Amino acid sequence: MVDTTVHMPAPAVRERHAQELPGLPMFFAGLVVYAVGAWVLVREIVQAAESDMNPSTVVLVIAVLLHLAASLIMKGLFTVAPGEARVLQFLGRYVGTVRTDGLRWANPFTTREKISTRIRNHETQALKVNDADGNPIEIAAVVVWQVEDTARARFEVDDFVRFVGIQTETAVRHIATSYPYDSHEEAGLSLRENADEITETLAIEIAARVQSAGVKVIESRLTHLAYAPEIAQAMLQRQQASAVVAARTRIVEGAVGMVELALQRLAEQDVVELDEERKAAMVSNLLVVLCGDRSTQPVVNAGSLYT
Repeated sequence: MVDTTVHMPAPAVRERHAQELPGLPMFFAGLVVYAVGAWVLVREIVQAAESDMNPSTVVLVIAVLLHLAASLIMKGLFTVAPGEARVLQFLGRYVGTVRTDGLRWANPFTTREKISTRIRNHETQALKVNDADGNPIEIAAVVVWQVEDTARARFEVDDFVRFVGIQTETAVRHIATSYPYDSHEEAGLSLRENADEITETLAIEIAARVQSAGVKVIESRLTHLAYAPEIAQAMLQRQQASAVVAARTRIVEGAVGMVELALQRLAEQDVVELDEERKAAMVSNLLVVLCGDRSTQPVVNAGSLYT
């Protein structure tokens, strides 16, 4: 088993829920404050005009403050779409994450960065690497992942999407160089014959590498696996030769069993007595007939057994 242990630094920040409120009540509250401020301003101007006096400075300041308060209330409104989250910062400090979709309200002085929490795919290009036997191969994989911790995705790495891509490629290269392409009937795992075990190991290593970015790996699969073009023909001939040898081995095993059965039946039923020389000749003829890849021509012996 390949060692998939990856030592990443402990995260300095983790996701937590931000202090926020439903947006619709705050929206109507902002409208009310706007309306009150406008009513106070208009009323003071009308009364000043009727009494032929200047508007009161205090009343004007109150009207301006009401408009500023309404503007701040409106500034705190933001929307969260399904499948996304908003990371809130106040004066450069992380204050929480809002995942509830719809119209929400939070501290108007915070910055709110959008991060998608939808499921994503990343497919690597066909990478040319050497397997454990030193043979050049081409390999590619696809990984299905999702942001699980928005705080780590935002603050632990520079670009979590690019980070996932690079770490996935690194894990694929490591797995490809740790196993042979084909085991050639030897003990141990191989990339071609043990796809399920290899993909499971690959998923574990990718998950360990991207954990620092707050990313969860859902699944990973190899999408392309082949010998490099420069050795593909030679390896094809090797595979064909291995198949021929395996087939011949099975034929010889079957032929030997049939010859043994024939000799045993002849001896049990006392059909004919054969000395060792004639048994050897019979075995040779039967093996030629059974193991040959062409039809044999029968020869009729018109003489005696030993002529």
